[in-house]
Amino acid sequence: MSNDSNQAPRQWNSRFGYIMVAAGAAIGLGNIWKFPYLAYQGGGGIFLIIYIIIIALMAHPMVEMETAIGRHSASDTVTCFENISKKWGFVGWIANVCTLMINMYYVVVGGWVLKYAFQYIVNGDFGSDKEAYFTGFTSSTAEPIVWALILLSLVSFLLLFGITNIVERVTKVLMPALFIFLIICGIWALTVTDGAMEGLKYYLLPDFSKFNFSVFAQAATQVLFSVGIGWGIFTTLGANIPKSNNLRSDAVLVSIMDTAAAVLAGFVIIPSAFAGGVDVQKGPSLVFLVMTDIFGKLPGGRIIGICFFLAVAFAVISSLFTFFEISVRTFEEKCRLGRIKATILTSAIIGAGNIIVSLGFGVLSGVQIPWFDITGVNYYGFYDWLDCFTGYVLLPLGCWLVCLFVAKVWGFKEYEKELTNNGQNGRLTTYDKVLTLVVVPVFMVIVILNVFGFIK
Repeated sequence: MSNDSNQAPRQWNSRFGYIMVAAGAAIGLGNIWKFPYLAYQGGGGIFLIIYIIIIALMAHPMVEMETAIGRHSASDTVTCFENISKKWGFVGWIANVCTLMINMYYVVVGGWVLKYAFQYIVNGDFGSDKEAYFTGFTSSTAEPIVWALILLSLVSFLLLFGITNIVERVTKVLMPALFIFLIICGIWALTVTDGAMEGLKYYLLPDFSKFNFSVFAQAATQVLFSVGIGWGIFTTLGANIPKSNNLRSDAVLVSIMDTAAAVLAGFVIIPSAFAGGVDVQKGPSLVFLVMTDIFGKLPGGRIIGICFFLAVAFAVISSLFTFFEISVRTFEEKCRLGRIKATILTSAIIGAGNIIVSLGFGVLSGVQIPWFDITGVNYYGFYDWLDCFTGYVLLPLGCWLVCLFVAKVWGFKEYEKELTNNGQNGRLTTYDKVLTLVVVPVFMVIVILNVFGFIK
C-alpha cells in the first residue's frame, strides 16, 4: 500500500484475472437494472436486436481502441493520450469528469441494492405496499446515505492495495458468482412463473414497426453505459495488460460477457413481470419496486430475491472498482499524490456528490437543474440531470474523440502495431477503419441529436 506515485503499473496476475475485472467493469447496473426496462420500453425484441448489432459495430472496436491506447502508454487516462500527443490530454480529463459524475449517482443506486439485498437476507419483508417502502427509503435523509457510504468505503479500502492485487482476486470470484445467480434466476423465471412465456415472446420476437431513431439512440446509449466505453475504463485497465496479451480476442470476450449479462437479466425480469401482471415500464424503480412485488407473490420468492439482489450487488461492486480506479490513478500518477491520498481524494469527491444526489430524492427534491434542447427548457433533479448529461453528451463525445484520436492523431499504422502486437494477431482491415472513421462517429451524432430533440 505504497504512497509512491512513481512506481510502474503492475501487470495483471493472469489473463483470466484481467478478463474478470474488465467484464466486471462492463457488467453493472446498466445490464441488470437499466437494460430490462429500456428493452421493454423500446419494443422488446427489436431493441434487443439493435443492441446486439451496436455491440458488434461500436462496442467491440471501441474496447479495442481504448485498450490499445492504455497499453501503449501504461499510465493514467490523461497521460495515456499525452504520451502520444501532448495536446490531447483533455480527452483523459473529460473521461475523469464524466466518471466522477457517474459515480455520484451510481454509488447511491448501489447503496439501494445493498439495502435490498440485506433486507432479503434478514426477513424479506417490504410491507404490503412495495412502492411506499421504496419511496419512504429513497426519500429519507439518512439511511440511503449510510448505505451509499458503506459501499463507497468498501470499494475505496480495497483499491488502496491496487486494482491488480486484492481487487483482481475478489473479482475472479464475484463475476462467476454473478452469472451463476443470474442463470438460477432465469431458470426460475421461465419454469416457476405462470405467463412467463408471453414475456419471453415479447422480449425475443422483434416488432419492426416499433423501430425509430429514439429506440436506436436509447440502445446506443445503453451500450455506452453498459459496456463502459467513452469514459476511460479500458484505457485505465489497458495500462496493466502485458504485451503478450491478444487485445482483439480480449475485446471479444469482454463484449460477449457484457451482452450475456444484459440478455440474462432480461430473461429474468421481463418474463417475471409479465407473469406477475405488473408494469415493466416502472423505469429506474423496476428492480426495487416491481421485482420485490413479484418475488413476494410467487413460489420461492424470498430465496430467488436473495440470489437476484446478491447478483446485482456483485455487479455494482465489480464495476465500481474500475470506475473509482480511473480517477484514483489520474490523481496518483498525473497529479503525483500517491495511492493513499489519491484514493481519499477520489472518495471525498464522490462521497460529497452521493450525499447531494441522495438528498435530491428527499429534502432537496425541489431543486431542479435546467436542461436546454430544441423544444425549450426542461428541469431535472440531480440524478436525472447527471444521468442525461453523462450518458447522452459526455459518453458519445468521448467515443467520438477517441475515434478521431486513433485515426488522425495516433494514426492507423501505429495503432495497428499496438493492437496486433506488430502483426502477430492479424491486421487492421478496411472494415476496422470504416467502423472507426464512419460508423461509430455517426452513431454518436445520432445519440446527441436525439437527446437535444433534433431527431425523434
